[in-house]
Amino acid sequence: MRREDIRVLLMRAPGTNCDLETVRAFRGLGVQAELRHTQDVFRTKNLLDYNVLVFPGGFSYGDYVRSGAIWAKECEYRIGPELERFVDEGRPVLGVCNGFQLLVELGFLPAFEGKSKYPQAALANSSHGYQNRWIRMRYVGRGNCGMMGYLDPGHVIACPVAHGEGRFVFPKEGEEEMLRSLYDRDMLVWRYVGADGGFAEGGWPENPNGAFHDIAGICNPEGTVLGLMPHPERAYDGWLMPEWTRTGLSRYGDGRPFYESIVRYTERRF
Repeated sequence: MRREDIRVLLMRAPGTNCDLETVRAFRGLGVQAELRHTQDVFRTKNLLDYNVLVFPGGFSYGDYVRSGAIWAKECEYRIGPELERFVDEGRPVLGVCNGFQLLVELGFLPAFEGKSKYPQAALANSSHGYQNRWIRMRYVGRGNCGMMGYLDPGHVIACPVAHGEGRFVFPKEGEEEMLRSLYDRDMLVWRYVGADGGFAEGGWPENPNGAFHDIAGICNPEGTVLGLMPHPERAYDGWLMPEWTRTGLSRYGDGRPFYESIVRYTERRF
């Protein structure tokens, strides 16, 4: 598929943010990126006109009840069959921050045995309250998540987090079994690391929210649905990087390879 023909849909809802940054990232890579309000998509039900679906970050509906829950239920009620078909056809789906929370609430992540009726994990209250700062995460996938397949093994990205509920957890009684399943099925994609690239091992501030096993992002068993808490779109340009005055100004920041990999995968996939 030609890059200029790729169509990316970014859905927004009351309270979402980072949507414009994400649109800019995709458009900067030469694809068609459309930002549409959720209610507009509910009316037209034309998800299958697009190749990639993105749920951006923010605080949809003020994160009442719990983060992403209201937006997820609304999507399930209004466009549930369209979403399931989109996923079943293997079209890439990305959820960043609030979008990750929504995908977990919808049952599309981790979805060990397919879309689950109830959430199998949670993005719980962060151990150190609301965090809005720079972190590092390492790509730990082995190739199952095709969207990240154009990154080098162990690739590290510095980018911001901005959340109060981002601590990835499994139910305690199934924690170790579910972690093994993530590894066995190559569903663990991003983990928090320190400045030296070593895993945070749960330590703050490298692990900003106390996430189990330093988990920053996972994919579904098919590798076509990806969710993560950090914001690569906020590190797309070089001047956004916090250390450029010391290290020198580059045209692009750490976030660009993340989105470039998604675009390259879509070019090859369709």
